[in-house]
Amino acid sequence: MIPRLREKYKNEIIKNLMAKLSLNNIHAVPRIDKIVLNMGLGAEALEKKKLESCIKDVAAIAGQQPVVTKFKKSISNFKSRKGSNAGLKVTLRNDRMYEFIDRLVNIALPRIKDFKGLKDSSCDKFGNFSFGIKEHIIFPEINFDKVETIRGLDITIVTTSKKFEDTIYLLKEFNFPIVNDKTKKKKKYKKIIIKEEKKENN
Repeated sequence: MIPRLREKYKNEIIKNLMAKLSLNNIHAVPRIDKIVLNMGLGAEALEKKKLESCIKDVAAIAGQQPVVTKFKKSISNFKSRKGSNAGLKVTLRNDRMYEFIDRLVNIALPRIKDFKGLKDSSCDKFGNFSFGIKEHIIFPEINFDKVETIRGLDITIVTTSKKFEDTIYLLKEFNFPIVNDKTKKKKKYKKIIIKEEKKENN
């Protein structure tokens, strides 16, 4: 079965973005290329049972098995040696990527206590959107009663967009709760976000 959001992108989002971004070529429409999840484990990565537990949790969240990342150099302050386990990483593409977005936006993020949205400043100049989640237990696949330690998770959404504005428009079409970061100095592109929020409120 084709994921719901993949169908939505094909049938609705592409048309919406072509209109909003004044594009004539369908191939110029930005899209989400992949999603990368990272979980740092620190010293716990050296403990077999805890590492296996984390692998199981990340696999449940992502829908596929993660790979164990290694330290590229020794860092005495973190008691890490070059080549030793550092954390977990998984890259999602195609159907699993769309399924993850659906669960993230509609189930996981709303479960964050006092959640006020994802700040637009999380978008870099390359069109990628990165943010951190403090508690991996917000995902419904995780059984809270069986979790020994609550861990953070870093999420990077890699897009084909080359502009900040285009990335924000794209993610908003997928219902990502993106808000204006008022703590940063206002730039020209902020006006676009404010204008978009006004439209949604009307």
